[in-house]
Amino acid sequence: MIFLEKFQKQFYSELIDSIKSAKELMQFGGPEFTFPLTEEQVDKTLSDKNRIAFRAANLSDGATIGHCEIYFKDDSAKLGRILIMDVNQRGKGIGEQMVILLLEFILKNRKERSVELNVFDFNIGAIKCYEKVGFTINPDKKLLREVDGEIWTALNMVLHLEDWKNKN
Repeated sequence: MIFLEKFQKQFYSELIDSIKSAKELMQFGGPEFTFPLTEEQVDKTLSDKNRIAFRAANLSDGATIGHCEIYFKDDSAKLGRILIMDVNQRGKGIGEQMVILLLEFILKNRKERSVELNVFDFNIGAIKCYEKVGFTINPDKKLLREVDGEIWTALNMVLHLEDWKNKN
């Protein structure tokens, strides 16, 4: 089990150290960041009052497991920068727990009821995680990103909080 808490400056180094390449950084943070990730870049993105960042930590010992964010824009909430830092912890349901905690945060603290996220089409594990929670692919919205001469396709996924709440 995990819990989320506000992402503070003392946790920057754990996040920065967990991102080992420009491709990992694009997958985590999109085009806003340049590799290597720096404290200044993290500070800049977190200075946006519409963005809330969280540290995901293990309930039993408080150790950092990951990072996730919510960005509020145009009456919707966008989940992003969801990262399980230790690759050995991936595929164990932690991402699902993180997403559910983010949705619960929005339900309790915000008025937005439309939630979306973007995920690269090759990230099958993440897509399955988001689908398990209740997100569906929006076929009308895709983003293309160039990464080291490759074109990556980001899929947009959506969820309506009221529907999700009623199912759970």
